[in-house]
Amino acid sequence: MIKNQWYVVLSSRELKKGQLIGVTRFGEKLAFWRDSNGKVHCISDICCHRGASISHGKVLSNGERVMCPFHGFEYDSQGRVRTIPANGRNTPVPENFRVKSYPTYELADFIWIWYGDREPEKPPKYFDDITDELVYTEFKEVWNVHYSRAIENQLDPIHLPFVHYNTIGRGNRTVVDGPIVEWKDDEMFYFYVFNRIDDGTPARKPEEMDPKRKSKVYLEFKFPNIWQNHISEKIRVTAAFTPIDDDHTMIYLRFYVGLTGIKFLDKLIAVLGKPFNKIVLHQDKRVVETQIPKRSELRMGENLIPGDAPILEYRKKREALKSMQQNNRVK
Repeated sequence: MIKNQWYVVLSSRELKKGQLIGVTRFGEKLAFWRDSNGKVHCISDICCHRGASISHGKVLSNGERVMCPFHGFEYDSQGRVRTIPANGRNTPVPENFRVKSYPTYELADFIWIWYGDREPEKPPKYFDDITDELVYTEFKEVWNVHYSRAIENQLDPIHLPFVHYNTIGRGNRTVVDGPIVEWKDDEMFYFYVFNRIDDGTPARKPEEMDPKRKSKVYLEFKFPNIWQNHISEKIRVTAAFTPIDDDHTMIYLRFYVGLTGIKFLDKLIAVLGKPFNKIVLHQDKRVVETQIPKRSELRMGENLIPGDAPILEYRKKREALKSMQQNNRVK
């Protein structure tokens, strides 16, 4: 995994006040809870005493601490053990009785954690153009792939007429002009897709296309793990690709709607659209889970073509971030 990044790891609705839950993210067991003010905390879910799951314990009354179910060790939000009951409640606890803690942030009804070896310099950012005027429905599912493969599927315009032949890929538009990729900043790029029916002419290169032809329909990827299909100002599909471990990814998919401006009507439209979005995602899953290897790399023996431009951009940036991470280790 690429370190020193803010990752979406949970939907906010999955963690209620007074609840202590355990999940696997980045191949690590993590425990989450909210304090009395609703702030989310995250620490390792492996007790430093005898390795029991802290998340099987409970949140103590004020929410500032959680208790391991095995021997009652009490942990604070920084992962420090504050009380060892067997030693006496007022007995000082040695410094080495602690587990790793992770900075958290809550934004756009998502819980994010900073996965890294240094402190974050700024909070995470969601998509700037998704406002409170849009309502959404959400569902999640696990794919048996590395998160890089799941992400690349959403950067791939070539598969549409084949994988989604009877849904979003109808029309037999097999030729892919471009696509045009535009980096908006160091963490995010747009890409514009121009699929058409094969009329015997070869696919046009990005530099052969008129930039003014760029559609209002575009796709956006923001490192390290969120994606948006900007269908229109009033309709969006987004996804967060949350790494569980090297072989599994949790996908949180949302359908945003703001067609009428009336919240309950837009919510109804979003609810009615949910089954279709599930069908589309399951069409992807059926194929992506067959890819070998499960993880993608910049150099891995695959023969990419011009239509894979967004995937290539993603791989190059990911490789650069990994190299930076490796260089920092050496220093």
